[in-house]
Amino acid sequence: MDITEVARRSGVPASTLRFYEEKGLIASVGRRGLHRLFDAGVLDRLALIALGRAAGFSLGDIALMFAPDGQPNIDRQMLTAKAEELDRTIRQLSAMRDGLRHAAACPAPSHMECPTFRRILQAAASGALGTRRKTNTRPPRD
Repeated sequence: MDITEVARRSGVPASTLRFYEEKGLIASVGRRGLHRLFDAGVLDRLALIALGRAAGFSLGDIALMFAPDGQPNIDRQMLTAKAEELDRTIRQLSAMRDGLRHAAACPAPSHMECPTFRRILQAAASGALGTRRKTNTRPPRD
């Protein structure tokens, strides 16, 4: 099928298909005039790429999920590590959601007078909420 048909069936724009081909994620099998041609297996590869992107994997990580022959070769340890990372993110976001809901409904006259809000502030200041940015520890260049 040509690139237009792949784009239509997969929902992936032709420009993205060309980019994925440049990165080695998919491969065309030939050309018909100016149009790249792909075998039907490209749709499964694109679905795996979409699944990997939705899970937060980089294109480089996704490229490692394919063997040289193009067949999926997914590292289960990499999947486990990503699942654990997602669990941490879910816990952080759940704590943030709960804190926001508390702050919105808190009966204290001022948020600064609320013990729960103060604990949230302390957690944010310590980096426990994953919100602290890394500081540049290198000395400035002259």
